[in-house]
Amino acid sequence: MMARYEIAFSGELVPGAQLEVVQANLAKLFQADAQRIAQLFSGRRVVIKNNLDEVAAEKYRSTLERAGARVEVVDTEPQVIEDIELASPPAAAPAIEVAVAPAGRLVVAPRDEYMAAFTNVDAPDFGVAALGADLQDGKAEVAVPALDLSSFSLAPVGSDMGQAKAAPAAPAPDTSHLKLL
Repeated sequence: MMARYEIAFSGELVPGAQLEVVQANLAKLFQADAQRIAQLFSGRRVVIKNNLDEVAAEKYRSTLERAGARVEVVDTEPQVIEDIELASPPAAAPAIEVAVAPAGRLVVAPRDEYMAAFTNVDAPDFGVAALGADLQDGKAEVAVPALDLSSFSLAPVGSDMGQAKAAPAAPAPDTSHLKLL
């Protein structure tokens, strides 16, 4: 398979080149206006041409460098990654030894270096509840507040409770003088 290349420009100039001269050379070379040339010199990496073979990429590079622009020629083909032989798995890890310490705390023996970081962790010994056991704590009884409601009374149904009265509807406009043609 043939390698493919792209030409990228980041605004760098060849040593000794003057910015105005290089901009003029590139404007003439690409037949571009000042705005497009300003985009080339924005400092960002701009891909000028891609999918070139090696000969065409070298031709672009030499032409642009003669114009004063330092470009980057990048191989765009994915690199072949060599096969890596995986190490054999470690010997069977010993089971984690768990013993119950006094006061209902767990003591854990680490199985490897990673688990050794957890040896000084103080964890409560959470057991497994019996089948059908209630796992939720009981609710505390709530005391009923002592409220004196004797000063309140109920108004009869349909009575005015002090709401603002709605304004009467405006009369309909007189349209008797209008005619349809």
